[in-house]
Amino acid sequence: MATLLVLCRFVHFIAVLLMFGACVLKPWLLGNEVQPALDRQLLRGTRALAWVALLSGITWLLLITASMAGSWDAAWQPTTVELVLGKTFFGQVWVWHLLLNLLLLTALIKPWPTLRLPLIALLLATLAPVGHGAMLDGLSGRLLILNQVVHLACVSAWLGGLWVLVLILRQTQGYALEPILRRFSGVGYGLVAGLLVTGLINVRVLTGQLWPTPLFSGFALILLIKVMLVLGMLALALLNRLRIERCDERQGSLKASVLLEWLLGISAVAAVSLLGTLPPMVMTQ
Repeated sequence: MATLLVLCRFVHFIAVLLMFGACVLKPWLLGNEVQPALDRQLLRGTRALAWVALLSGITWLLLITASMAGSWDAAWQPTTVELVLGKTFFGQVWVWHLLLNLLLLTALIKPWPTLRLPLIALLLATLAPVGHGAMLDGLSGRLLILNQVVHLACVSAWLGGLWVLVLILRQTQGYALEPILRRFSGVGYGLVAGLLVTGLINVRVLTGQLWPTPLFSGFALILLIKVMLVLGMLALALLNRLRIERCDERQGSLKASVLLEWLLGISAVAAVSLLGTLPPMVMTQ
């Protein structure tokens, strides 16, 4: 059950993160001008991701219900599911999360483009209280959730922006790649700063330390793997930044580099999905 929960968290997080990031970064990289082929691909991809998010979100609820009840059968009992939705913090958040997901699907199917970004943003925000974000009460808890929202937004913009770049590099029509990459690189400085600051705050609050110990076991080990993956992304981003001039002449290597950076980011989200199910080893005085 634990393995299924980690897999479900991973699928759901990836779907929501990619939707928000692509929706925010596409206008930043290309402006508001209509890009027929790219826009069609992004709309199809976003619709597919919204369905994946809804199905994985429902599955996540059923797995949590089974875990709390200690029985697989409980996941299919309406009274038990209703109890989880009405009497647990996770359930109360998840009611709104699933409702937002349904509204987003409607906005993607109907011609309601202005509602898409607000709904995706709220969908992302309602992921913040899930997991370690709900560990603290009162003002400290609300501030931790706010910190997690900023962290998720930075991760989402980075991964979603890379997805948009991958799609741009696959287009047959020519794009001026150098200004696009410069804009992505420019916003990347802010995203990395946001990731570092909010990530360090999360670790300090959840573990009581600047870095959890012991280093090579449990929560600390998975966190170390996540950090190494992010460092790999940063190294590739820096390499592309240093080689940004005349990048149109080396689209093959650029495409491979961007795709690898994107896959490293997805792997980092997989590590985070596992982290959310592990105790953060809070220090006791």
